[in-house]
Amino acid sequence: MTPQSTETAQKPRPTLNRQRVLEGAIALADDVGMDGFTIRKLATAIDVKPMTIYHHIPNKEAIIDGMVDLVFGEIDLPPSGTDWKSAMQQRGRSARAVLARHPWATPLMESRTNPGPNTLGHHDAVIGCLRLAGFSIEMTAHAYALIDAYIYGFALQEAGLPATGGEEMADLAQHITEPFPADQYPHLMELTTEHVLKPGYDFAAEFEFGLSLILDALGNPAPS
Repeated sequence: MTPQSTETAQKPRPTLNRQRVLEGAIALADDVGMDGFTIRKLATAIDVKPMTIYHHIPNKEAIIDGMVDLVFGEIDLPPSGTDWKSAMQQRGRSARAVLARHPWATPLMESRTNPGPNTLGHHDAVIGCLRLAGFSIEMTAHAYALIDAYIYGFALQEAGLPATGGEEMADLAQHITEPFPADQYPHLMELTTEHVLKPGYDFAAEFEFGLSLILDALGNPAPS
């Protein structure tokens, strides 16, 4: 009896289900962005036929809904048992880190008209954190809008930067400023040499400064 060759033996494919489709979709979007995202590419990435996907999720919009909901599920909820500023700082840092992993998601996070349980649960938890801190309903709406406008805006800016620190930032700054006399753009040159090019500079630190500034400003909301 001839033993079965390990080279010809095929491993069984993982069972296709909704979760596998969405996880594959997120991995594909991380790789090619949403401009390059197609159902055909997704089918290739998860090794199935395109029509098979629709047995589990009805259309591309529903896939995007599910992708966004999974991304929301990766973001830490504001923890209980601490003050509201610390809770919102943890949530903000987590959101920035998640959006850095999935830069395609930032423009989509608040765009879906069929939000899933992670999305709704996340919003509910943030609102609850602010309400328990003593914010009025009106100030809760203001605070949530302001905080998330900052987080999403920073994520978009950070994703578009060609460098954020270290040698890459130094090389970029030199490339930009080298063609010009030092006195042509004196304020830009001063900021670059005295701050951006200092050892240890990282654009990410600007996020912490801005988030703390916003939370401190919200600490004593005006009466409703």
